[in-house]
Amino acid sequence: MQVSKHISIIWTFLFLISCNENNTLSPQFEPEITNNTDSFEFQATGVNNVTQTLTYTWENTGTQANINQASIITSGSATLKIEDTNGEVVYQKDLKENGNFSSVFGFSGDWKITVTLSKMSGDINFRVEKSTP
Repeated sequence: MQVSKHISIIWTFLFLISCNENNTLSPQFEPEITNNTDSFEFQATGVNNVTQTLTYTWENTGTQANINQASIITSGSATLKIEDTNGEVVYQKDLKENGNFSSVFGFSGDWKITVTLSKMSGDINFRVEKSTP
């Protein structure tokens, strides 16, 4: 009976630990994210001295993406990197560079979007969409 009680306590403890495991992002700021098939948008205003890497999975049914960057980085750095479903980097650019850009060709499927911030302050705004011929 005593062994059974200890096992029960251990299982309860392990359950509570697994419930507290944080598999979601906990950003130091509150970005607005829209993540739909073939369209991803990221916007954050008033970011102040943040160092963090945020990663998102985005489904692209195409083989290329169009990217629109319209950020105001007042200090620090912010980089956008996109990898295709095979992990090949198809796009990487400093978010201080505003404008319309295209990725190189990749394989369709789940693409990875990574935003890397280093002591970054300002506003971030970018959109990634499936490129259509």
